[in-house]
Amino acid sequence: MTFGEKLKTARLNAGLSQEQLAQKLCVSRQAVTKWENDRGLPDTLNLKSISEMLDVSIDYLLDNSSAETVNVIKEIIAWDKYPTVRKLSNKLREDYVVEDFYQNADSITQLSWTRKLSRKEKILDLTILFVGHIAGTMEIVDHLKDPGIYYLVEQDKNQYLVRIDKEFITSTRMPYQVREKKFVIGDITFSRTLNRVRN
Repeated sequence: MTFGEKLKTARLNAGLSQEQLAQKLCVSRQAVTKWENDRGLPDTLNLKSISEMLDVSIDYLLDNSSAETVNVIKEIIAWDKYPTVRKLSNKLREDYVVEDFYQNADSITQLSWTRKLSRKEKILDLTILFVGHIAGTMEIVDHLKDPGIYYLVEQDKNQYLVRIDKEFITSTRMPYQVREKKFVIGDITFSRTLNRVRN
């Protein structure tokens, strides 16, 4: 069974419609439809939420022995190994972490990200803009909820979406090669930044 087939089966077993699952995950129904039709994968945070909501393991959802297998690896970061101050470089502490974990990487590029807003969120965002003159409030909220830094790592002809937060480095092997500057996973659009940790 593919990821989409497993997701649909687990959703139906939980007695949820696509709309209900989408509401619980705070994503669009179209995102759930896309996942169930194997036209995309949810991001790491949504994958974890799906696993908990539908009472299935992430391994079960992602293990697909008849096709490509998507591996998710989560490891604790020993922060004391990495420099706390930037000396003469503009490198982030997270840059040192991802370089250490992927010492044989061909390239490592930092990613920026934005989540596709629901209709209600767009209206709320516009209301806050008109009343409080603050643009991109929902984007600010998203980044406060997920303060992790993302990277696209290329190593041994594989690509990995890597997220680093205060405790963990989480690596997800991409099921397909990303060549574009922007790419979508779930309802999140990732963009390559100019911060190339390794060329």
